[in-house]
Amino acid sequence: MAICTFYTIQSLNSISTPTKTHLGFHQKQLLFYSTSKKNSRRESTTGTITCSAENKTVVIGLAADSGCGKSTFMRRLTSVFGGAAEPPKGGNPDSNTLISDMTTVICLDDYHSLDRTGRKEKGVTALDPRANNFDLMYEQVKALKSGIAVEKPIYNHVSGLLDPPELTKPPKILVIEGLHPMYDERVRDLLDFSIYLDISNEVKFAWKIQRDMAERGHSLESIKASIEARKPDFDAYIDPQKQYADAVIEVLPTQLIPDDNEGKVLRVRLIMKEGVKYFNPVYLFDEGSTVSWIPCGRKLTCSYPGIKFSYGPDTYYGNEVSVLEMDGQFDRLDELIYIESHLSNISTKFYGEVTQQMLKHADFPGSNNGTGLFQTIVGLKIRDLYEQIIASKVGGPLEASRA
Repeated sequence: MAICTFYTIQSLNSISTPTKTHLGFHQKQLLFYSTSKKNSRRESTTGTITCSAENKTVVIGLAADSGCGKSTFMRRLTSVFGGAAEPPKGGNPDSNTLISDMTTVICLDDYHSLDRTGRKEKGVTALDPRANNFDLMYEQVKALKSGIAVEKPIYNHVSGLLDPPELTKPPKILVIEGLHPMYDERVRDLLDFSIYLDISNEVKFAWKIQRDMAERGHSLESIKASIEARKPDFDAYIDPQKQYADAVIEVLPTQLIPDDNEGKVLRVRLIMKEGVKYFNPVYLFDEGSTVSWIPCGRKLTCSYPGIKFSYGPDTYYGNEVSVLEMDGQFDRLDELIYIESHLSNISTKFYGEVTQQMLKHADFPGSNNGTGLFQTIVGLKIRDLYEQIIASKVGGPLEASRA
């Protein structure tokens, strides 16, 4: 018999004492309750869960500030596993959850303990831990990792209010993305792999201008004010999380153009922690060496100022890491296979899979530079990690791909 834990969430801001029940290996019907604050009426939802002797939900954490490319990364990642990621069918149209064939992506904004008005009244930002319910976050991520469905709250980004919860079932791969996936030590310990998107202030400003002015109609002055207002909390609560990440994608201004201020050409670094179980860092040419490489112009079309790659060992927050860097951008995605053929440990299942994935999403932001390339590679590495974890739990050894 497997031992499962059944969590009854009495409210969005409190957690009941878990009770344990013995369930067989077949599906059981359980009731999950939540209490509405307005009318104190207890509503029940019947959820179907599957219990097994082995936990098979792998949890991935993705941390980044607002407007730093989390959504694009999620689309690349879920594409690697197949199937389009879509909101839960028949549920709240303002749900932040995305579900595909194998993955469920949870936005950690759903664990805001204060709505937009409440944050304004208390004078705190969404980045401040006081505006988030880490106890509930921990209990629900733990439950999902253990194969137990939960009623997850919904933060409505349109209204700024906390909507009624939605039933979330344990997937094969759970991705928690947002501001704080590695802030709370308890949640951090549940992660099988973690990524941090580290966008420099110069690039972040350029990206937010492009998004908020072009897509949301914000003024330049309001964007500057928003960035400045968030910066102290970002520096205090969000940025320190990168020291815990297994992989960091760092986006910086180019070094190929002196005094470049436009931010159109980017230098991107993939920082990979050594010694992470089921994860072999990517390398260029010779593992462990220090390499600087300018690809042949006859084999890779690129406009001014060209492209430069580098690779080598380094230290990052006291950890040994390998760093792969790309500066510049390419013009033809089909030629990317030339770059791919010089990289090892990229965890592809066939020759040219990185190039295929990049071509598949050619319209995604960053598809002509290192952001798209490294996001795609990390997605393939996560697939490989997932397959190794599952194989280890069923007793079948699986070697890490050395492609």
